[in-house]
Amino acid sequence: MRWASNEDNHDVSTTPGTNCKSLKDLIRYLLRYPFRLAGAVYNNNQNAAEPRVYARSEHPISRANISQNALKVLYRLHEAGYQAFLVGGGVRDLLLGREPKDFDIATDARPEQVRELFRNCRLIGRRFRLAHVHFGREIIEVATFRAPHEDDDEASEAAAVTSDDGRILRDNVYGTLDQDAWRRDFTINALYYNIADFSVVDFVGGMKDLEAGRLRLIGDPDTRFREDPVRMLRAVRFAAKLGFRIDPAVEAGMHEFADLLAEISPARLFDEVLKLFHGGSAVQTFEMLRHYGLFEHLFPLTEEALAHEEEGFPVTFVLNALANTDARINEDRPVTPAFLFAALLWEPLRHEAAAIMAEDGVPEIPALQQAAHNIMSLQQRATSIPKRFGIPMREIWTLQPRFRHKSRGRALRLAAHPRFRAAYDFLCLRSRSGELPPGDCQWWTEFQETDAAGQQKLLAGAGNEGKGSGKPRRRRRRRPPKKGGGGD
Repeated sequence: MRWASNEDNHDVSTTPGTNCKSLKDLIRYLLRYPFRLAGAVYNNNQNAAEPRVYARSEHPISRANISQNALKVLYRLHEAGYQAFLVGGGVRDLLLGREPKDFDIATDARPEQVRELFRNCRLIGRRFRLAHVHFGREIIEVATFRAPHEDDDEASEAAAVTSDDGRILRDNVYGTLDQDAWRRDFTINALYYNIADFSVVDFVGGMKDLEAGRLRLIGDPDTRFREDPVRMLRAVRFAAKLGFRIDPAVEAGMHEFADLLAEISPARLFDEVLKLFHGGSAVQTFEMLRHYGLFEHLFPLTEEALAHEEEGFPVTFVLNALANTDARINEDRPVTPAFLFAALLWEPLRHEAAAIMAEDGVPEIPALQQAAHNIMSLQQRATSIPKRFGIPMREIWTLQPRFRHKSRGRALRLAAHPRFRAAYDFLCLRSRSGELPPGDCQWWTEFQETDAAGQQKLLAGAGNEGKGSGKPRRRRRRRPPKKGGGGD
């Protein structure tokens, strides 16, 4: 078969551990790469070099459902003499009858060789060297087959770096198709659509796991989670998105190694948070993250606040916020990370602001501003928040007290604020969660929908609350005139 032609070019033995020079080296190899011997478990007792190949008549993938730009890349690589496979979530979603979010390609061409074929290609990444082929706003990601690196291989040592605890810091050891399959994380993401004959190649039993609705890691969960703890977050994301059940061995590893997330950079965790909560299944994701003890490593302040409920709040507030996010995404309406983070951190912010007001006697809005600074400084240690989202977050928070003032001037100025709509949605979320009376959201809804006469009627009915907040206005003292400076 055409996809197997690369086996003639193997520069390493297909037998695990063949390159080991001593018993000590072999033991170290087996401890480091136990999943290389797990092929019998994950591939129906077949050798990793003998995958199950599903012919075109045995699977539902049609080129009509694949991005035309992805097909261009696949065909050009194939015509240039390289192997070219659609791989990952795109293949998984096509097999499940879903519309893929993006299309990734795996090939035996090196990144530099991919760039030679495409003028619209850029090479990115140090940890994983990738080729991005740009077609306007669509980017087709092309990755070279990767392989496990050997401890006694100098070239591998230079191209791949791991930490003392086994976490992968850099991984640019290139390999073959079967090696690439065994290096992937989950079986359902290790299925390859071959553009040469339109077959699906399965080294790890991913097709059977898809049919069973099962999420299973390739290899030993302990090793794979130590290599990259973010795989625990990916397990939750895929299980929530697809409605799959997580394999018991994977679940046990997640409970045991949740603390390893502390070693991941806050910037990378920010990207993962967006994938987790902006995928259309944020409510299920939130519940699963808390179940496996992962949420506290992403939002420690929120997790602490959730442990102190007030008549069902704030759990209701967070769940309502996430349900609102899911609804907007499923309706193809825009969502912003600023609103998501504002909701997730609102309860810690409320507690901090209340403490500042009680201890220091600071007015409400300055207290909110100080609390926002404190909370965001602490949150940055776990999950970073870029300034482009941090500033709108603060504005959403600090606009909340202004909704209580319903004088004509204040109401119109608030409605004209650039962040009014997001702050208004946040206000209504607080009302639906029981933190505020339902009438607060309703009043501002009507104020936006009515004309000038209707607005005047609403303001009159509100009793012009903004004029004095119930306190008599302080009269301005008149300065006495200066006495003349002349003599008697």
